[in-house]
Amino acid sequence: MLFVVGRAHAEPPAAGAFDQQRVAAVYTEALSFVAPRILDPVDVPQLTLWGLQGLSTLDADMRVVAKDGRLRLFRADQLVLDIALPADQVPAAWATAAATLTSAGFAVSPPIRRAGTQAVVQAFFNQMFSRLDPYSRYVPPAEASEDRAGRGGRAGLGVVVGLRGGLIAVSSVVRDSPAAIAGIRAGDILSAIDGQRTRDQDPATIAALLSGPDGSRVSLTWRGRVGHSREAEFVRVMVPPETVFAQRFADVLVVRISGFSNSTASHLALSVQDALATPHPVDGIVLDLRDNRGGLLRQAVTAADTFLPAGVVATTVGRDPDSMNVWRSVEGELAEDVPLVILVDGHTASAAEILAAALADRGRAVVVGSETVGKGMVQTIDPLPDGGELFVTWSQTLAPLGWPIQGLGVMPQVCTSLGPEALNRQMTALAAGFQPMAGAIGRSRAARLPVPAPVVGELRAPCPASEGREWDLAAARRLIADPAAYAAALLAPLEEQ
Repeated sequence: MLFVVGRAHAEPPAAGAFDQQRVAAVYTEALSFVAPRILDPVDVPQLTLWGLQGLSTLDADMRVVAKDGRLRLFRADQLVLDIALPADQVPAAWATAAATLTSAGFAVSPPIRRAGTQAVVQAFFNQMFSRLDPYSRYVPPAEASEDRAGRGGRAGLGVVVGLRGGLIAVSSVVRDSPAAIAGIRAGDILSAIDGQRTRDQDPATIAALLSGPDGSRVSLTWRGRVGHSREAEFVRVMVPPETVFAQRFADVLVVRISGFSNSTASHLALSVQDALATPHPVDGIVLDLRDNRGGLLRQAVTAADTFLPAGVVATTVGRDPDSMNVWRSVEGELAEDVPLVILVDGHTASAAEILAAALADRGRAVVVGSETVGKGMVQTIDPLPDGGELFVTWSQTLAPLGWPIQGLGVMPQVCTSLGPEALNRQMTALAAGFQPMAGAIGRSRAARLPVPAPVVGELRAPCPASEGREWDLAAARRLIADPAAYAAALLAPLEEQ
């Protein structure tokens, strides 16, 4: 869930110089944004003093002391600067004081000068955020630019190419992309781009030719499987990376979701619709969320809505009123009578956990695998005047039944991390109508904020986090093939909180 506030970017500093004005602007925006939004309140002076400790990480002889209404900078016990502490908590005043102190340190410290302005800013935020939570962070300008492009996708046609002999072949096509709409399919051969022949070119060169500014045009010639060549002009658009990969195994649809981008929920729904529209609809659906590190919260909520009637999907709670939301599904769901199984592992995190928790709590899916990561904190993003970005944790996510995802993770209804023999015993019990995991699941779902670390460990212990196992999918297919075992594993949904 990304809430982005726009800011104009300042010009970069001259090489080797400390840009005090730029640093003050960055710190002012950061302190104004962070202080009212972090989960546990910390005042502006304390945030600033934490950040200034970053000078000591760049030069061990530097020391910042705030005492008796004064802010002092020492190097090797020599006083460098002594200024009055700001009289109030106005972020701009503290940012200006921090930039002034840092400028003085820059002037007398060769290690800090060698590091440069960008390293000073990075050290400030590293020290500040290290005292808050594991996920809040500062991303410098160059990396932030790449991240923004990754979140929105890249302008192109939505094809991935590779080599087949000396020919350029289409490896995959992003659903709903310009290439897909034009009928280009995996296996097609690209023979020319803007009249330039592609034979004997390398895939990286071809990928660069296919990419370009959003809205620009490119002409493409390709040959399909039947051998007929086609040519068309395309308009490049921003294409989010494909995250949904559907494959049918006999009568079971397996959909691997690698992350949650802007198109994940819609591509998931289309994959399910396609499977249901065939002459022989599937008997079950498996959502594979193993090794899925998350992504956009709203996409996870919309993906859950695909399979759920009206009700709560997740709740986010925080100090900022804008961070507090109840995310709901609406009436109407796909595959209402089709068994649904979700595969998770010790790398399943964030938005993927929200999807799994929602479908399990609402009694719509059986979760198979191991305990998940337990990342239930949500970050909001603030662009900074230097082109960098702040990712600030401002809320925690609660599952529909009210338990926190942070720390706890999702307890599977079928545990595969204890080995194949334990799994077989559990599957035998489920076939007889008994759910061995009922107690562990009940205790996990009954947890409420705050959950002490020792309790978190106890609640997670019945199904330790692990890598995805080769028998995960086999267990899912056994459940789908055995309605009695599936019903026992599902557990009757408890009353929503």
